[in-house]
Amino acid sequence: MPETPETNPARIVADADVLVADLLVGGPAREAMDDIRSHSWVELVASDALLEDAEEVIRELADEDLAAAWREEIEALRVEVEHPEGDHPALASAYRSQAAHILSYDEGLRSAEASAAFGSRLNVSVKTPAGFAGLFDAASLYEAVEDGEYPGPDRDPRK
Repeated sequence: MPETPETNPARIVADADVLVADLLVGGPAREAMDDIRSHSWVELVASDALLEDAEEVIRELADEDLAAAWREEIEALRVEVEHPEGDHPALASAYRSQAAHILSYDEGLRSAEASAAFGSRLNVSVKTPAGFAGLFDAASLYEAVEDGEYPGPDRDPRK
């Protein structure tokens, strides 16, 4: 039986729906993304396909200028990964980067059936942004992935 890949608990994938909600709606998506953006040692992982999905929705719901500005900002924040064409962008981004978390509103990704399908090939937690924000404990996570005492947030989440 193949071994479950080791994951990095400080690597997080936000599905396109969460990225769009962060920008256009706020609420739990913004709170979760602010947790990520506030810490330089927490990594947002995304493939080009994932960002393209979000950018297209932003373009449709808002406009081209906002979509382009958002893409420029998110490019500077994300850790880029590549995956085969046709793979689910959030799942593939998590698998290819060994991310431990996916934030998504997609009920299909959060279902028991999906967890069973991932099996031992993908050790990832899929949560809504509200679920992630409610459980996010930066101090404990810092202890697990970094040396030393948690210094607190080290970045402005809105820059």
